[in-house]
Amino acid sequence: MIPPADNETRWFWLDSGPGAAAWNMAMDHALLEGSSSRGAPILRFYSWAEPAATFGLLQRYADAARWTMLRPLIRRPTGGGLVPHLDDWTYSIAIPPGHPWYARRAADSYRLLHAWIQSAFAILGLDTQLAPARQTDAPGQCFMGAEAGDLLWHGRKLAGAAQRRTRQGLLIQGSIQPPPPRLNPIDWQTSMRQSGADRGRIAWSPFNTPAPLSAKVEELIRDRYGRAEYNEKR
Repeated sequence: MIPPADNETRWFWLDSGPGAAAWNMAMDHALLEGSSSRGAPILRFYSWAEPAATFGLLQRYADAARWTMLRPLIRRPTGGGLVPHLDDWTYSIAIPPGHPWYARRAADSYRLLHAWIQSAFAILGLDTQLAPARQTDAPGQCFMGAEAGDLLWHGRKLAGAAQRRTRQGLLIQGSIQPPPPRLNPIDWQTSMRQSGADRGRIAWSPFNTPAPLSAKVEELIRDRYGRAEYNEKR
């Protein structure tokens, strides 16, 4: 169950649809940078305009390039391991400083998030489990095993996430690998909002992307995520 969200019940949500890999990473980064001034968390759902892969902020590009043939291969603004983006469902959460989630230890916020996703899948009739312990034979590759708190379905890792905490806020980026065909991402997005409202007392407001945020995204693509020099810097 999602614990009460204390007095911080207002959240934004955004379905930004399919985007290029560099744009998707730049958008999440821009949402993190704007967290403090926005004053409320935002849950963003998105997808991919092309097959791609992302890898963690501190990972070596050469390792990620060896593990996957997917291109483009883009460095994320969060940590974690290599994630293929073929037909996965992706989302991010940007949380401002001062919000109860920001103060949580990384392991606690990670498990809380996956408990929320577990609740959303339960609404759709899918029974999932939280991994009790680490179980992986391929370190550095997000879906080649599981970390404690990951979401499992029939023993297979269904959902994983990575995060980054700065003075500007907390960014969590997550991926859900394809669940059973009878489920679809739109129903899951609806169940995420429903579960958040029912169990976390979240009051949702749609988010309209302001022009300064769009300009920041384009700047980040130009200076970081769209540049080979940045993605291959390690």
